Amino acid sequence: MKALAPGTVIFHRHRGYGVITAVNLLTGWIAARFGSEQRTLDLNLSTDEVQFADGEAILFRRAPPDRMPHARLMAMVRALHQAGYQKLYLYAWPKPSGLHWRWHLFTGPRDWMQRSWREGWYGSGADYNVNPVMGWGDNPGATTDELIHALAKFDPQGLAQALGKDEDHTAWFAAVCDALLPGYMYSLDMPRVPGAPLTEMPPVPVIPVRASLPAYDGPDLPWPPGWAGLWTQSHVMPLRRPNLTGIPET
Repeated sequence: MKALAPGTVIFHRHRGYGVITAVNLLTGWIAARFGSEQRTLDLNLSTDEVQFADGEAILFRRAPPDRMPHARLMAMVRALHQAGYQKLYLYAWPKPSGLHWRWHLFTGPRDWMQRSWREGWYGSGADYNVNPVMGWGDNPGATTDELIHALAKFDPQGLAQALGKDEDHTAWFAAVCDALLPGYMYSLDMPRVPGAPLTEMPPVPVIPVRASLPAYDGPDLPWPPGWAGLWTQSHVMPLRRPNLTGIPET
């Protein structure tokens, strides 16, 4: 799509050719002046069928954009699993503020704690809100296939390391995608109510990727394969250090 800015020549089927004087891409409204008219006309890019001067339609997304890229990444990872790249994993966890969620794609051995890091294979919803791309040369709103081709072109050596089988994780990931996409994502953290004790392996947290979506009310999701093995016992608070001095602790 061409750039849309003040000074762009447009065509409207009832007004003819005009020039944009103001643009608000957050709402989809523009102001334009047609012919010798002194006053500007407000137009909505979603409903008023505005075109560029060469006849190319100006399309404005009516649905609110995702506030985080995780659902799009999940769809891409599922497609790559189906193509044989099963050693590709998506780790998601919240930032300390709780306002945004980070994402990290990694390949090779499935080690949730000691993950391999490659430049361009991680990001945050905070960055995505400002510029809704992954950073692989992809465009905003790219399809799943377009994201796959962008990643393959961006880092073919890194993607090649995902070739191989991990059937347990692939089955878990496919089931999670079936339950959550396209509106929800998972987060691999173990939240608790302030002051409350940790529960033993709580359900996987689920977060809507758009602010307009209600809270997730579907079935509880299990943790990914290999997650439970990170602890030698149930996920509980650590025991207090034994006091061998005989002096009561304050």
